[in-house]
Amino acid sequence: MAYAPYHHGDLHAALLREARTMLREQGLEALTLRRLAQRAGVSRSALYHHFRDKNDLLCSLAARGFERLEGLLEGADLQPDERLPSELRRFVHAYIRFATEDPEQYDLMFGRTLWQAGQPTEELRAVAYRVFRHYARNMAELEPLLTLPGQQSMLRLAQVSWATLHGLCRLLIDGIYPDPGSVEDISEQAVAVMLASMKIDG
Repeated sequence: MAYAPYHHGDLHAALLREARTMLREQGLEALTLRRLAQRAGVSRSALYHHFRDKNDLLCSLAARGFERLEGLLEGADLQPDERLPSELRRFVHAYIRFATEDPEQYDLMFGRTLWQAGQPTEELRAVAYRVFRHYARNMAELEPLLTLPGQQSMLRLAQVSWATLHGLCRLLIDGIYPDPGSVEDISEQAVAVMLASMKIDG
């Protein structure tokens, strides 16, 4: 078998790109190290220099997903002023698109495959927890608007609002809400629920 030439240092990124494509096109069960090596045109020994096993590969894929989600959070301009409803609406729509346009990766990021049945790597744990802390900081910016008292209210707002978004995404991905046209209405309702806890009109 002739293997495709890769410049030194870029094989790891190339393998992750191929693996993400396989995950999206064929699903988790079809993604194996053997098939990935064949698709990438490299030997299995070359592949094992980058990933110890399938769990290691999947954790790396999930970590890259969390990094993209962190980029989405960095672009969210959530400030306690009159722009909040429109900015929150933009963020909610972007989050739901992030999940529903690549559901296989979203499942991998948040599902039992890695967090219960597998063994999340330190890299994955670090980036996943960092993303939630980033989200919590975004929510903390809204503290002046919060109508719920209590020292832990901002943490609870972050947890509940993320749970709301995640739950809506799961219902869409799992086909409970099969009408693609409902995504817009669902997104708007999510914004309304989040704004309901704040002293601001949507």
